[in-house]
Amino acid sequence: MRPSNHILVVNGVKVRRPVFVLGAPASGTALLARALKRSAEFHVTMGQPGVLRVAYAFARRPSLAHGRPEAAARVLRDAFADAWRITPAGCSECSAECRRAAEIRTGETCVRDTEVSRFGDASHDLIYTGTLLLDAFPDAQLVQVIRDGRDVAAAMLADEQWLAWFKPSVVNLDEEFPNPFLGVENEADRAAWKERSLAAKCAMRWRSCVRLSARMRSRLPKDQLLTVRYERLATEPGEVGDQLAEYLAARVYLAGTIEDHADTVGTWRKRLTPGQLADVEEVAGEELGALGYDPVAPADR
Repeated sequence: MRPSNHILVVNGVKVRRPVFVLGAPASGTALLARALKRSAEFHVTMGQPGVLRVAYAFARRPSLAHGRPEAAARVLRDAFADAWRITPAGCSECSAECRRAAEIRTGETCVRDTEVSRFGDASHDLIYTGTLLLDAFPDAQLVQVIRDGRDVAAAMLADEQWLAWFKPSVVNLDEEFPNPFLGVENEADRAAWKERSLAAKCAMRWRSCVRLSARMRSRLPKDQLLTVRYERLATEPGEVGDQLAEYLAARVYLAGTIEDHADTVGTWRKRLTPGQLADVEEVAGEELGALGYDPVAPADR
């Protein structure tokens, strides 16, 4: 049974229907976050240190919350309450990505407390704490971004920050199994992990996120979960913006807020080698097909 709403007040404003943007790594969550950050009534954070510490603790070690949902929810609420406080130095603690999205200079804040009526967060990898977020904020509205897993893998392979999670010193399969964060869900996945290529490991993380997204979509009512395809976000921002505004019952403008990203759709065709593509499709071919991202025939690679 879902916990009752906890009354959280930040800067004198009751936190109602907070918005959390979720997705696999490199799925485009930052594009949506940028639009929300520039909507006057929203205060949306990205990468606040306190939030990241808590989110990654639960994401990498789900067992921490097992049997203690109320305690986990309280820890998350405290982290977001601190992240959402509007102070003269508050924005200095956000990630560079967050400051760029808000187009602010050093010493400025991205919002004024007199404007804010809604709160949200779009920090990376929140998707692994989706259930806990709903325990902490039962009236939360989730926005999921789904992107072609091959484009996700190509983007991850080009980013050392994403690849850092695969280093042996960071991998925690012996302490935490199953491990949704790494996409290791059964003994076969764990046995094959060491021999998997980086491309395959990226695909495992994407596959895990897609499965988490599907489970949340099956459990939540339509007014609490909106799924957005990155491909539509990149090519039809106006239409997606209208859909998002209706879902959130708020003024949100994507067209004119995010630049055209049409050329980022299908980049895997140029960025993945035939071997990398084969590894990605071997791991995540079923999910790619189910989402309409048709795998490539071996002869066409």
